Amino acid sequence: ACCNNIDDAVKLAKEIGYPVLVRAAFALGGLGSGFAHDDDQLRELAAQALVNSPQIIIDKSLKGWKELEYEVVRDANDNCITVCNMENFDPVGTHTGDSIVIAPSQTLTNDEYFRLRECALKMIRHLGVVGECNIQYAVDPMSKEFRIIEVNARLSRSSALASKATGYPLAYVAAKLALGSDLVSLRNSVTRVTTACFEPALDYVVAKVPRWDLRKFATV
Repeated sequence: ACCNNIDDAVKLAKEIGYPVLVRAAFALGGLGSGFAHDDDQLRELAAQALVNSPQIIIDKSLKGWKELEYEVVRDANDNCITVCNMENFDPVGTHTGDSIVIAPSQTLTNDEYFRLRECALKMIRHLGVVGECNIQYAVDPMSKEFRIIEVNARLSRSSALASKATGYPLAYVAAKLALGSDLVSLRNSVTRVTTACFEPALDYVVAKVPRWDLRKFATV
């Protein structure tokens, strides 16, 4: 929910229920954002956020939920597949770039996997994306509840991991789809046997571990 002043922010937070996530609207890089567990923390965060933006966003906190991503591809003929799903080792609250990422996911049940897959296919069709789309989920480990936390209607940094993990050339396929090709006639440039309208099946696990370049820190 969005608001323009601190009193409305407190009212919204009580309706949503603490803890909440406070974000400054129209701001990049999480500027002016944070978690509030009571009115006092919310007022402090809201005051800081309103310095950087005329509007603030109050959301239910999903901190501690599992974070997963699905890479989805769709052509102009509405052929649509999920290429790969990935799971962050760390829960929501840790940036994907700072977290270990596992492909494919290891903690989802079969029902959860296909429920998120179905949602991803519905989402890319609803948005009308032709090409590649990255959809990020937050999944409550204590229930079947989930939220879509981000949709990138383009290649993302995670797409590179998905391509390496599956052997499916996402960037190549997305470019071809943008130029009018379809998934059925387009060949997988890596296997040279299967069509691009074929979902890869992984019988192995791939892990991405972040690398910290300590040379960037002068005092380390």
